[in-house]
Amino acid sequence: MTRVYVAGVGMTKIGRHFDKGFLDLTAESAFKAIDDAGGIEPEAIVVTNMMSSRLNEQDSLGAYIAAGLGFRGKPAFKVEAACGSGGAGVYNAYLMVRSGLFNAVLVVGVEKMTDYPTSTVTAALAQAADAEYELFYGASFTGLNALMMRYYMEKHGVTRDEMSEWPVMMHSNAVSNPYAQFRRKITKEDVAKSQVVADPIRLLDSSPIGDGSAAVLLVSEELAKKMPNKPDVYIAGAWMAVDTVELTNRESLDRIPAARIAAEKAYKMAGLEPKDIDVIEIHDAFTVNGIMLLEELGFAPYGKAAKLLNEGRFHPGDRPTANPSGGLKARGHPVGTTGVYQVAEVAMQLRGDFPGLRVDGAEAGLTTNMGGDGSSLSVHILRKT
Repeated sequence: MTRVYVAGVGMTKIGRHFDKGFLDLTAESAFKAIDDAGGIEPEAIVVTNMMSSRLNEQDSLGAYIAAGLGFRGKPAFKVEAACGSGGAGVYNAYLMVRSGLFNAVLVVGVEKMTDYPTSTVTAALAQAADAEYELFYGASFTGLNALMMRYYMEKHGVTRDEMSEWPVMMHSNAVSNPYAQFRRKITKEDVAKSQVVADPIRLLDSSPIGDGSAAVLLVSEELAKKMPNKPDVYIAGAWMAVDTVELTNRESLDRIPAARIAAEKAYKMAGLEPKDIDVIEIHDAFTVNGIMLLEELGFAPYGKAAKLLNEGRFHPGDRPTANPSGGLKARGHPVGTTGVYQVAEVAMQLRGDFPGLRVDGAEAGLTTNMGGDGSSLSVHILRKT
């Protein structure tokens, strides 16, 4: 089967884009990706998004975006997997090219969240949980993640101060990223003093609400060979796995088994192990997500990630460097497109042209994008030829 190359990437800065609609944002990222690929026209378009129906009253998003970008007559559809929509969309596009049916597929993610009150957005985000057994009883999405964080800290003897190292590092990493929503450093004291959202989760443990769009153009090996500037980054391994949407039937509150399963499959496809990975962009909608995913992806022993982080592991200069973009916490989390940002960022790290904090000499990178609190996981491993 053909290799699948990342031929072009494009991103918008994440923030409050009151003056831009879906088409304005997607045009900016999609045509950046097409230009980056030397002007290759996609044969199909995959649009990733979580909340267009609930917040924006816009269905048929695949047709709406594709036709609006000038791609009438081509296949186009929307992929939704809650906050994991972006990664799921890249995975679908990867399969389309890998199968040999398409030579060039554009994945473009978009989310607009800031046009609405926080309470409305929070209610829409909560739909990633189980409507019958969690939402009906008033559980918020932050509340469910707070249960996981409390259990993790109690079981493994991790202090509040040790958990705070994650958001502090994310904000530091984001300072030089021009696409990041927050480009300012914070301290552990700032985290401790920030407002409690759902104990023990504080405001500075939480990713922000933001608007944004990211795009990647995937091409077959056959097409890549014909390009004047042949791309040198390809997807070496990709997999998805799911778990129960409701927390009550999970293996344990301090585990995300879907991440472990998807990662094991992706590592095997790529012929790599965790020790071979130089840079990672992982899902940290809340601090506890980032800590637990370091363990499920094989970068830290079970229950030890927070303590290793406080000893300097995963910081710039270490391998792997975690979330040099600033992660969801500081780069931002326009939910349905976050997974596309991650793949674009790691591709640029391997190419050596990421405009923010760089991991020099990186040869292999990994992304993981999560829907809900672990119900849907995608893992992509990228390598440089």
